[in-house]
Amino acid sequence: MSWLVLVLSGVLEAVWATALGRSEGFSRPGPTAVFAVAILASMAGLAYAMRELPVGTSYAVWVGIGAVLTVAYAMVTGTEPVSVLKVVFLTMIVGGVVGLKLAH
Repeated sequence: MSWLVLVLSGVLEAVWATALGRSEGFSRPGPTAVFAVAILASMAGLAYAMRELPVGTSYAVWVGIGAVLTVAYAMVTGTEPVSVLKVVFLTMIVGGVVGLKLAH
């Protein structure tokens, strides 16, 4: 259960990171509200997962999922350019996250 919550919390990290960028310094209420709800839920899920999983592993998986999804979303929506190297390095992060799960 902790791994599922951790993965969902990583997804929410991408949500709050994207909403933070769209909030334009918290001047737009919609993205600001999404940011606030997503960051609270993401942190709560991370804290829950850390009750059973090691802190280092939990944090690395949470950040890895959030970072990959944030960049992937930005590339899909065209706000960030796509390059072969970016895709290769994002794939390496995913491999690291999977490796941490397998090594646990």
